[in-house]
Amino acid sequence: MSQLLARRVNLPSLSRFGWLMALYAENHSRLVRLFEPGDLGVGSYVSSVGDGLDLRLDVIERHAYTSELRMAYVALPDPVTGEPDPSAYLRLYRDARQLEATHCYVGRRWQDAIGMFPPPAEVVGHRMRMNTFLGKWLHYLAERGHGVATLDYEGPLQEAQRSGTVHR
Repeated sequence: MSQLLARRVNLPSLSRFGWLMALYAENHSRLVRLFEPGDLGVGSYVSSVGDGLDLRLDVIERHAYTSELRMAYVALPDPVTGEPDPSAYLRLYRDARQLEATHCYVGRRWQDAIGMFPPPAEVVGHRMRMNTFLGKWLHYLAERGHGVATLDYEGPLQEAQRSGTVHR
C-alpha cells in the first residue's frame, strides 16, 4: 500500500496594503486607457456618449509627477447637498503609475466616514472600498463608450472649483 504525502506549497500572499497598491495600479491603467489624463491640461472636460449621463473630468492641478483630478456625472446632483453624486477626487501618480481615490463624495471625507483617529486597518479598508468603487466605475464608463474620442474641453476651472467649494 503506497501512501501519498500531502505536500504543502507555500505560495506568496499579498497583504491588504499590497492589494491596495495593486488596485491603485489597476485603476491607473484603466484611467489612462480611458482618458489619457497625462495629455490633459488644467481645466474642465466633459465626455458625452448620448445616454444622458455626461461625465465631467476636472483636471484641478498638474504637478511634476502628479495630477489632481475630479470625476463626476454632470446631471446627478445629491438632492440634499446639491453636490455631484457620485463623484471622486483622484490623485494620479504619473511616475509611479498609480491612481488613488482620495475621497468619493464631497461631504464624506475619510474623517466623516471613519472618524478622526481610526486604526490603520480601518483606514486601509476604507481606501480599498473607495478604490474598488473607482475601478468598477472606470470599467462601467469604458463599457458605456466613454473615452478620449468623447472627451471635449469645456473651459478653465474657476478658483472656487479648484478649491472644491463650488460645483456645477
